[in-house]
Order: sequence, then structure tokens, then C-alpha cells
Amino acid sequence: MSEEVKDQIPETQQETAAESAPEESPAAEEKEVSTEAEEKAEKAEKKEKKEKKFGRKKDEDRSAELETAKAAFEKEKAAMNDKYLRLMAEYDNYRRRSQKEKEALYTDVRSETALKFLPIYDDLERALRQPTEDEAYRKGVEMIMTQFTATLEKLGITPFESLGETFDPALHNAVMHVDDKEKGENEIVEVFQKGFKLGDKVIRFAMVKVAN
Repeated sequence: MSEEVKDQIPETQQETAAESAPEESPAAEEKEVSTEAEEKAEKAEKKEKKEKKFGRKKDEDRSAELETAKAAFEKEKAAMNDKYLRLMAEYDNYRRRSQKEKEALYTDVRSETALKFLPIYDDLERALRQPTEDEAYRKGVEMIMTQFTATLEKLGITPFESLGETFDPALHNAVMHVDDKEKGENEIVEVFQKGFKLGDKVIRFAMVKVAN
């Protein structure tokens, strides 16, 4: 409306028009404020849900990583334990084998050494079987034989009896056979050379005569 027209409208009509113009009510303003508050609350809630969702995802990822690391650790631990057990078993086998080889070597050395001295035992035994009137000589030979036998026993070397026993190829070497009805089958009737053992091992077979 132009200023000229407005000036032409009576003042009373202008006041009436001003009074009849609609005014915004307090309820409308309150509703608008409430809507804005709800929108803000809704945005805040969405934001919170989003943060929680991402937080749970991070926790799940972290948990999965921990489980993977734990599984890898357990696998490596099992492998190391298996390797350790194998190593211990190999060492134990090596120790036992070395001990057996050491014992066998010691036994072989003692056997070879004793075998070199056994002819002296045979000579002393033959000397004692010979009749003599010299008691001092005989007593001297007996003393030497006693000391020699004691030395062999300290080394674990002992003679075994064969006379009257049944022939055993694991112990005896038969150099003669004889038929004698008074003797049993495979009975040893004479010993030409005594046999010796080192523990359970035969280091010299007995040389014998077997009947029947």
C-alpha cells in the first residue's frame, strides 16, 4: 500500500486493522521450542548409539585379535614343548647308549687284560698238581695262587666249575670225547683248562673231555 493511499485511510480504520492483525500465541512458541528440543535429543541419542556401536565393534575386534594371539601362542608353546621333550628323549638315549658303550669298553679292556694273565694261573695250577717233597716250595706256590686269584676276583673275574657238569656249548669247548657207560650223556669227565667269567660274560671257555 503506498504512502498516499495510507494517508487517505482514516486513522480510526488503521487502528482497527492493527488491532485485528493475528498475534502468535504462547502455545505455538512453546510447541516450537519443544520440537527443537526433541530434535536435539534425537540427534544426541543417535550420536550416542553410533558411538556405542563403534565402541562394541572396536571391543570385538580387540577380542578377536587377543584370541588370535592366544591361539598362536598356544601353538608355539606346544611346538616348543614337543621340541623340548624330543631333545630330552634324544639326550637320555644318548646318555644311556654312552653309558653302555663305556661299560662295554671297560669290560672288554678287563677281559683282554685278564686273558693275558690267565696262562700264569694255568701254570700255577699245574705246579700245584705236581707231587713234591718240598713243602716250603709248595706253600709258596699256594700263597702266590691265592693272591693271584684274589686279584682276579677284585677285577670281577672268577673261574667256573665244569667237572661233572653237563656239556654246555656256551661255556665249554669239547676237545675230546669218550664212551663210558658209568658216566651220563654229555657229562664232562675231565677239565684240561678252566673257564673264566667276567660277571655273566664268558671270557674263556673251559677246555674239556665229554663222555657219551
